[in-house]
Amino acid sequence: MSFISEEARIIKQKDPAIKSTLEVILYSSFWAMIFHRIANKMYKKKLFFLSRLISQISRSLTGIEIHPGATIGRGFFIDHGMGVVIGETCEIGDNVLIYQGVTLGGTGKDVGKRHPTIGDNVLIGSGAKVLGPIFIGNNVKIGAGSVVLNDIPDGATAVGIPAKCRLENNSDQAPADTLDQKIFDPNECKFNCFEFEERVKKLEKILRDNNIKIEE
Repeated sequence: MSFISEEARIIKQKDPAIKSTLEVILYSSFWAMIFHRIANKMYKKKLFFLSRLISQISRSLTGIEIHPGATIGRGFFIDHGMGVVIGETCEIGDNVLIYQGVTLGGTGKDVGKRHPTIGDNVLIGSGAKVLGPIFIGNNVKIGAGSVVLNDIPDGATAVGIPAKCRLENNSDQAPADTLDQKIFDPNECKFNCFEFEERVKKLEKILRDNNIKIEE
């Protein structure tokens, strides 16, 4: 069963806290993915009740809820894992890292394709919610606690409620390989810009009050 050794390899690669190969059996992500691979095969054979039963057993044991219909690529890792929810029509690419409390879900009003499509090399921070049949591009980083309701282009960083994004291609390393949830906050930048503008206005007033000409 090569997918078992593959899951063990991913955990050892992604989590710096692991000290031995044996420890992988203590990881909720390890068991959640093994159960999902089995449940997904059942689902594709239209054994819907049996596949849901396996997924519910997995949910009870791991705290991770993955619908058996979800499509998940290679190199997928859930760090910590508790509270993760992945919907039926969700599609996840290769080398994706998500943290605890993440929801890849629907908005409740869509039919057919109801859940997001996640590209390759994506990092999704703890507690983030990605909702609806939207597309998250390759090499995207989504900040912890963000609520993503619209498409995110390749190489972008998304943060906030609702999430706003900016292009960020400063690193040659894929977001999922950095294991780093720290990201630039565009809203914080706006506040800093406002503070800077206020300081400039005060300085200009002081110069004018002292009859010092300000060149435009």
